[in-house]
Amino acid sequence: MLALGLSLLSPAALGSPASDLFDAATRQVQRNYFGWATGDLTDLTRQYADTLAQRCAPEGDSCSFDTGRAVLSDLFKAFGDAHTNVRDPEAAERLREQQQNLAVPRTGARVVRVEGGLVVAGVMPGSPADLAGLREFDLITTVQGEVAGKRGGEDAPVGPKEFVRLERAAQPITVTVRRAASPELTVTLGSAELQARDEPTLSWVGDGNRTALIRYPTFLPADAAALFVKRVQEARAGGAQALIVDLRFNGGGSLAQCVAAASVFTPVEYRTQGRGSGSVYRGADGQLAPPRPPGRPAGPPPPPLWTAPTALLVGPNTASCAEVFTFYAQRAGAIAVGEATRGVQNSAVNFLPLPDGGVVSVTVLRAFGPDGSPLPERVTPDVAAPTDLDLLVGEGRDSTLEAALMSLKGAQGLRPPER
Repeated sequence: MLALGLSLLSPAALGSPASDLFDAATRQVQRNYFGWATGDLTDLTRQYADTLAQRCAPEGDSCSFDTGRAVLSDLFKAFGDAHTNVRDPEAAERLREQQQNLAVPRTGARVVRVEGGLVVAGVMPGSPADLAGLREFDLITTVQGEVAGKRGGEDAPVGPKEFVRLERAAQPITVTVRRAASPELTVTLGSAELQARDEPTLSWVGDGNRTALIRYPTFLPADAAALFVKRVQEARAGGAQALIVDLRFNGGGSLAQCVAAASVFTPVEYRTQGRGSGSVYRGADGQLAPPRPPGRPAGPPPPPLWTAPTALLVGPNTASCAEVFTFYAQRAGAIAVGEATRGVQNSAVNFLPLPDGGVVSVTVLRAFGPDGSPLPERVTPDVAAPTDLDLLVGEGRDSTLEAALMSLKGAQGLRPPER
């Protein structure tokens, strides 16, 4: 998401928990929404208020927050803006922990729901998951004996949310794992007090290990851009001749952070329009540039921090701020490899409080490029190369990464970075 702010104060309840939640969320969206949705929010609110009344009839005034949240999810899906949605108290707390980088019980594994299980998108070095032998791109098929991920396109009992809940309990978690060239494994994961955020990591791939691979998991932390700049500088110091940035499991974060990070490749100007006002976010050399005084012309931009051949790995889990990052890197000549992204880069959100302790994510800004044209809804890759999970899990081959390496071999016209 393109996160602008977060408040977790809860207003007083007004009726049944479900109706309180429904009324609060729809009022917030009616009052603050400014996006690209084509649905009629007023009509949809009336329609789904009737749905809520029907579902709550058996329970009356005790109708639960969960029922209200389920109806709101259906309403906002029909509204047609994936940036506008409701999050329960647990998800709101997790968001706050990541933004503020609090210490929380974690295994150190970051998991994403896919067909067949939970794919391990990252393992924190030195964490309990790392010490237990869990590896990146392992496929977790069961957790505590429960089926994980998706089966036949339907969500299985355990997804990322349930996995985090088990981590919070700080009890051993037993998982079964599929891994390339190995029989099915049973691994027991412990928990430790670890930072809530996941940081970018640097590794080396390709011929002679001369291509730097940065896996960039999130733009949520306040230092997300600085962490990326640090990895890029380490790549330069290590003599990297090309760079690959893996954004396949990056769901977005702070608008300021993604603008600053994208300016590693080129000066960035991201324009927004809200209700009656607009803003301009500018980034240069990996940092957010200060606002330009009215009437003052732009000075010469600093040279980009990175100018060598670059590829970006993207897919359907690349969302919002990660799409914005990709859009501007493409403009600088980077090659996007993978699948079409989620499709919410053309707006930004605010998080507003709900009576259950959760939040409603409300689209409050529309996005425009430096020429004033609206940003496209999603990023289309320059090279189509879907991530083949069967190949990844069965043989340990990353088809998207392989396609990126092949694309970089033919990259022309970009000079290696000066060191």
